[in-house]
Amino acid sequence: MFTRIVECHVTPEKREDLTNKLRNDVLPVLQKQPGFVDLIGLTSETEPERVLSVSFWNTKEDAERYHREHYNRIVDMLRPMLKRDPQINNYTVDTSTTHRIAVSRAA
Repeated sequence: MFTRIVECHVTPEKREDLTNKLRNDVLPVLQKQPGFVDLIGLTSETEPERVLSVSFWNTKEDAERYHREHYNRIVDMLRPMLKRDPQINNYTVDTSTTHRIAVSRAA
């Protein structure tokens, strides 16, 4: 399993608008994508302008296809609420109790 963590910085008065947009407009797009598994939105209690979106994908290729085909349109939709362009970090999921994932590693 593969994950993308997208970090957004918003003006504090736009944070709720952004989370609503993620829930109502972005999530339906993601749910139609091949290989999409889940989305978790996180807001910081100490940094009100910081919002993280963690998406889970079956494979890296699924996430890359979404990025190529839809990501720029999604960012354009969110741009009026953003202080700057989002930062993306990609990871392979090694362990997850929610998704029952356990990747063994050679010692």
